[in-house]
Amino acid sequence: MKRLGSCHSLYLRSQPCPRCAQPCWAKGHLASMFFWAAYLLSLQLHIAYCWAFSCYKTESSPSFSLPGDYLLAGLFGLHADYLQVRNQPQVTRCDRPDSFNGHGYHLFQAMRFGIEEINNSTVLLPNISLGYELYDVCSESANVYALLRVLAQQETDHIALQRDLHNYSSKVVALIGPDNTDHAVTAAALLGPFLMPLISYEASSVMLSSKRQYPSFLRTIPSDKHQVKVMVLLLQSFGWVWISLIGSYGDYGQLGVRALEELATPQGICIAFKDIVPSSAQVGDPRMQQMMQQLAQARTTVVVVFSSRHLARVFFRSVVLANLTGKVWIASEDWAISTYITSVPGIQGIGTVLGVAIQQRLVPGLKEFEEAYIRAVKGDPRSCPKGSRCSTNQLCRECHAFTTYNMPTLGAFSMSAAYNVYQAVYAVAHGLHQLLGCTSETCSRGPVYPWQLLQQIHKVNFLLHKHMVAFDDIGDPLDDYDIIAWDWNGPEWTFEVIGSATLSPVQLDINKTKIRWHGKTTQVPASVCTRDCLEGHHRVVVGSHHCCFECMPCEAGTFLNKSDLQICQPCGKEEWAPVGSTTCFSRTVEFLTWHDPVSVVLLTANTLLLLLVVGTTCLFVRHLHTPVVRSAGGRMCFFMLGALAAGSCSLYGFFGEPTVPTCLLCRPLFSLGFAVFLSCLTIRSFQLVVIFKFSTKVPMFYHTWAQNHGASLFVAVSSTVHLLICLMWLALWTPLPTREYQRFPHLIILECTEVNSVGFLLAFTHNILLSISTFACSYLGKELPENYNEAKCVTFSLLLNFISWITFFTMSSIYQGSNLSAAYVMAGLTTLSGGFSGYFLPKCYVILCRPDLNNTEHFQASILDYTRRSGST
Repeated sequence: MKRLGSCHSLYLRSQPCPRCAQPCWAKGHLASMFFWAAYLLSLQLHIAYCWAFSCYKTESSPSFSLPGDYLLAGLFGLHADYLQVRNQPQVTRCDRPDSFNGHGYHLFQAMRFGIEEINNSTVLLPNISLGYELYDVCSESANVYALLRVLAQQETDHIALQRDLHNYSSKVVALIGPDNTDHAVTAAALLGPFLMPLISYEASSVMLSSKRQYPSFLRTIPSDKHQVKVMVLLLQSFGWVWISLIGSYGDYGQLGVRALEELATPQGICIAFKDIVPSSAQVGDPRMQQMMQQLAQARTTVVVVFSSRHLARVFFRSVVLANLTGKVWIASEDWAISTYITSVPGIQGIGTVLGVAIQQRLVPGLKEFEEAYIRAVKGDPRSCPKGSRCSTNQLCRECHAFTTYNMPTLGAFSMSAAYNVYQAVYAVAHGLHQLLGCTSETCSRGPVYPWQLLQQIHKVNFLLHKHMVAFDDIGDPLDDYDIIAWDWNGPEWTFEVIGSATLSPVQLDINKTKIRWHGKTTQVPASVCTRDCLEGHHRVVVGSHHCCFECMPCEAGTFLNKSDLQICQPCGKEEWAPVGSTTCFSRTVEFLTWHDPVSVVLLTANTLLLLLVVGTTCLFVRHLHTPVVRSAGGRMCFFMLGALAAGSCSLYGFFGEPTVPTCLLCRPLFSLGFAVFLSCLTIRSFQLVVIFKFSTKVPMFYHTWAQNHGASLFVAVSSTVHLLICLMWLALWTPLPTREYQRFPHLIILECTEVNSVGFLLAFTHNILLSISTFACSYLGKELPENYNEAKCVTFSLLLNFISWITFFTMSSIYQGSNLSAAYVMAGLTTLSGGFSGYFLPKCYVILCRPDLNNTEHFQASILDYTRRSGST
């Protein structure tokens, strides 16, 4: 073992591990790791240690130390941080003029008060007295110096480094403090190898929760991990997604800003501007002026300031100077209710301040204790006795000059922090109570090693003025937060608790009606880059921030009922949605129904046609042997009327929901029926031309035609050809019922497939050829006797046929709805009506209305007249 009592005696040799015969760092044994960590730290810090121990002899205040059976150390910022650059490795003198820190003073007194209460208690640590060594830490050097003093062994000024630190015993058994993250990191790193309990009352950085790096660190202030979650929930509760983020230089501000950014961004919060206030920042310097300009240009209503009190004051003085007003400022707990910030001139005009604060608790009797202290402390500080080394920073001259009328005000912020110190002292006392096996009357005495006490402190669980004090697995407290809002009554500042935040799990409860927004309005200020889109519109991000976007309506067939999404959702197959829709609607199933007005008209017309066909059939049966019926074709007329009736009946299949039978029969049956009619009409016209024009000129052709029943043979062949086309149509391009979704977004068209298939076109082409043949034969017979001249009527019926189907195909090329079936029925009905009216109605008229023309004499006279005219030409 070597002592580090002199700057010239710093040497240690690496010894092999007694268990593995290898250097200790090769295996990573815990004790050896601690040993080498302490050694390396001592090499870095020994100059300041030697200088402080050997060079300074100064005054001290008696209230900084108290003898006792077991000592606790406390680190407090009784004076403001020393920020000037030093050129020598010496410990900063904290007791400087005009640097007194009232907040640190109250924490200093809270520790003294807590220890006095414990010493006066007959329940906690009976017959055991606690003492303390308190230090003023205003800089890193002062902090390190105090830590080395804490680690010094009893009755010596030296730190003894041992291979087994489990048996290391120093002056104090635990340390309370320090007051900020930067100092706490140093303290935790230095005390960690010794496993000395370190309980901080204000260091909230997440990094200190790492037990691997800082095994002996605990705290009585919630971790920033929870504070950041609460801040994000606070922003979300008000819908603030476009913010600026300001941090302070140092672990507290920079780590807080990083954690807030990492948590806020996945929650949809965009950080328009982010910056760090430098440690050397001054009001009005170019760096702060630039920061204010960028903050103004960011166009954010909400600014989160995660900063230490000192740099927050510099920042807000710059804000007031730049006249940045009308904003909402979100405060971290370090400055949320600090009068050090509220005392900035003009700060009441910056806007609304909301913040996260440590839950408000009181230390009963602290104010009275401070007043009693002021009355008891008189005179100047004591001088350092000759031949002894007094601590450099155990001095507070201002503390000796207070009266009960000018003592520092104990505000809410200082009271909350004082309670953290107070419960830290009680946590050590309860741990020591368990470690010493205390009963209600006595405690055993003996050496207390830091690691033993650390174990017991982790286990404490007790009530302190109705507040449960306990630590979780990583040494963090189980406390909650208050959500506060600043409230100004003229120049008088106060704050109001508007809600609370629980940490397990993190939940927020805010009474928004308590907030007095700037501008004397009750409306929550908006802080967004782009206003939310209307329902039915989706976001198209513009630039690098997802909070800045354009709103575009959802396309037809998609919907969006939330404004914070970027993708419109597709409707189901049976649904539809118009452009910019918020929901999907059921598609209308459409087909040619029986009760539709158009359907009723078509059905009525088709039924009337069918009745006329049936009536004509009956009429022709009755007058079968009359000249009119015989000249019309005789028994072939019934074949033609049957074809028209079949075609008319097929049109009924187009009404109602399509089925397999209707799809298979309706179109082929209509096509076949009309083909048979055209075949008969064609051959009838041709036969009349043969009789009147070729019987005398080509008698052999006429006799062959008549003997071989040419008319019947032609009709049979033509009909058979068409039947085969229809069968091929049904076999190769089978029409089946289907639901069509593509043509109309809001409709489901029930129809038959293969409507305009190749089979249909072949059948239609055949009918067109028959129509042309009929027209040609009728034209050739235009000079026949009047009773046999059917050119005009046939031409009229064929003209209706051509016009109806040209109209249908034109319509089908531009329209594909359910009305297309109605158009097909209309075209078919027109074709059948034209054929019936052009061929049969004139004959019915003669039979019914001009029976005098329906006799043999009239027809013979007509033939003789034709013969005379033919002979004269």
